[in-house]
Amino acid sequence: MGETAWQITLLAFVVKFALTLIAYGAGTPGGLFAPSLILGAALGHLVGFFAQTMELYVGLPLGVPAGISPTTTYALAGMGAFFSALTRGPITAIVIVFEITTDFNLVLPLMVGSVVAYLISDRIASGSIYTRLLAWNGIFLDRDVTSESWAELTAADLMQRRVETLSSTMPLNEAMQAFARSHHRGFPVVDEGKLVGIVTQTDLADPARRPVAAQEVSLADIMTPKPVTVYPTDPLPQVLYLLNRYKVSRLPVTEGQKLVGIITRADIIRAQAAQVSGAAQQLGPKPQRSYVVYQTRSPATGKGRLLVPLSNPKTAPVLLRLAVAIACEHQYELECLHVITIPRGQSPAETLIRSTQGRRLLRQAEQVGRQRKISIHTQICVAHDPAQAMLETIHDRHINRILMGWDGKTTTPERIFGSVVDTIIRQAACEVVLVKFQDRPTFNHWLLPIAGGPNAEAAMRLLPPLLTLGNSPQVCICQVFEQEPVGQETQLLRQRAQQLTSWISHTVKSQSVWGRSIPEAVLKLAWKERCDVIILGASREGLLTQIVKGNIPEAIARTNDRTVILVRGEITSVDE
Repeated sequence: MGETAWQITLLAFVVKFALTLIAYGAGTPGGLFAPSLILGAALGHLVGFFAQTMELYVGLPLGVPAGISPTTTYALAGMGAFFSALTRGPITAIVIVFEITTDFNLVLPLMVGSVVAYLISDRIASGSIYTRLLAWNGIFLDRDVTSESWAELTAADLMQRRVETLSSTMPLNEAMQAFARSHHRGFPVVDEGKLVGIVTQTDLADPARRPVAAQEVSLADIMTPKPVTVYPTDPLPQVLYLLNRYKVSRLPVTEGQKLVGIITRADIIRAQAAQVSGAAQQLGPKPQRSYVVYQTRSPATGKGRLLVPLSNPKTAPVLLRLAVAIACEHQYELECLHVITIPRGQSPAETLIRSTQGRRLLRQAEQVGRQRKISIHTQICVAHDPAQAMLETIHDRHINRILMGWDGKTTTPERIFGSVVDTIIRQAACEVVLVKFQDRPTFNHWLLPIAGGPNAEAAMRLLPPLLTLGNSPQVCICQVFEQEPVGQETQLLRQRAQQLTSWISHTVKSQSVWGRSIPEAVLKLAWKERCDVIILGASREGLLTQIVKGNIPEAIARTNDRTVILVRGEITSVDE
């Protein structure tokens, strides 16, 4: 209305400017859109008052006729000019202020003020306030996605890590069925965790590769032994050269003789197309990688690798017992990791830390490895986020399974198991085994609830090596129903019990229970059977599903004092 004194307007401008910085920096609602209009109006009002004052003290004594617009015109023009300077949108500023006032007499001042403000601000610093805020967070919208050199990419950047493989002893008929079920045109051939060859559709169709005298042809007879391979660190130009040099469409990626992935021409073409179209550009600030301050390496003699994060001296010995049992059964190497967490404002590579506790835990792991003759790799790293450090280790060290402890509760809002465990369960491609220990854990009586899902099957496959931890262990396998089952409803339970009996030499008891609450039914049976350990499949469902239906594994683990082992199978879906 133009009725405010200039002192009040100046105070309003200063206070609003300061409060906007404080509110936006604190992350409270409000944003920058409306404050920019208010600040522009206040600043325009001050300019108008200054112009009228100068007219009074300078213009009139010189005989200049009065012609200064009212302060309200300056306020509205200043609103558009300030908004245009911040957002680099002069047309938007003109339209917004005109829609507020619907005054055609204001269009010309608005156009002049908004365009001049845009030109001056763009000359001083390019980009709107929103693009600069994104840039401060590491997001550059104007970055040329095609400027990154392909020479900097490696085989590990483009390869598929989950690879379907065949055995050299597989009969030719079964191999042909495998090709028929899959769209792949070739498979690596792996024996005892080592790459021994590769077989393609061309090999199957070539009669010259089949021995005449052999009665039954296997893949060992027709495969290409000692195929051309690349290392994960080989640059992309080297990969392209080998693909062209040997006229092949795929190359196995190996570490020594261990297969860690495969890269195809299709993978490279897809990556190039995504990069050209901009789809490969990663939005958001890239978190700083963890920094390794200590590591030891043993011979890579295992068929796979089991990652064991160690942080709690009380549970580390029992966790290592479980890890050794799994490693001995599956011929795994153990990768023991200790993560030292630092604040996000510090650089992992530049922060001074004390690794005494971590080295002590890793020395315990090395002693266990020497006693059981298992290859132990150890590592201490500094990171902002323990989950991120674990995911990096899973990626870099080609981990097949991770075994980690859990205290059985979480204080983090909107988390099921906790920030670290939730991230690992939802993002780690390998199999995840989560353990909540009782005070003095024993491993004699086991309870295995099943529901037919893939994670329950993964839990059942993990059970045989863990039974070696007990003295005369007994297993109870159960299935929970809403009401008393009849007829064929217990068929799955009987099948799983028979399957488990064929795997182990210990007593297996099957039990069907029913009730409205699955956790209550399972815990009641565990108390009745005096079970020491409950092993069951974990859940990867979203937060909304957890709220509506409840997280059954988490509820069982949280509401009882027994040892609980949650198993989430590996994520096998890959971008074909």
